[in-house]
Amino acid sequence: MTPVTETQIKRFIRDIPDFPKPGILFRDITPLLQNGPLFQDVIDQFARRYDSKPVDAIVAVESRGLIFGAALACRLGTGLILVRKAGKLPAKTLQATYTLEYGEGALEIHADSLSNNQRIILIDDLLATGGTMSAVIQLIERFGAHLIEIAFLVELSALGGRNRLGPHPVFSLVRY
Repeated sequence: MTPVTETQIKRFIRDIPDFPKPGILFRDITPLLQNGPLFQDVIDQFARRYDSKPVDAIVAVESRGLIFGAALACRLGTGLILVRKAGKLPAKTLQATYTLEYGEGALEIHADSLSNNQRIILIDDLLATGGTMSAVIQLIERFGAHLIEIAFLVELSALGGRNRLGPHPVFSLVRY
């Protein structure tokens, strides 16, 4: 099977200028999600990358990252660990904060969701400045889990987010 190309994927990522505020160019992935064969090809490409690696779980970040994480975990036959905004998970959680343009945000993970030396893939839809992912990495490291790689559908290279993720390997299907 021929992997889907970056050019093919980009055709289904819509640019929305001035969203959510003036000066921002939003990369909308909903057209890709609406195209069943392309979405399947994207998940297949991630799965081929990780199917020969010993992966115990996929850690996925709210909100669109959960879409990719669930599909990939299902394909690989692994567990799915959710990272959500503060107050969204029902059991005892661990929390990490991150900086937003005007304040701070907080992410949480269930306190019993990972264990020492568990091998995981961290996935989200988009890498921008890396602030959110840095917070998630802090959470994962508190468990002593082994982060195999951080995966993204889209990377906004000019924002330098990859540089904030430390020594962890990063993989992106599409770069702008």
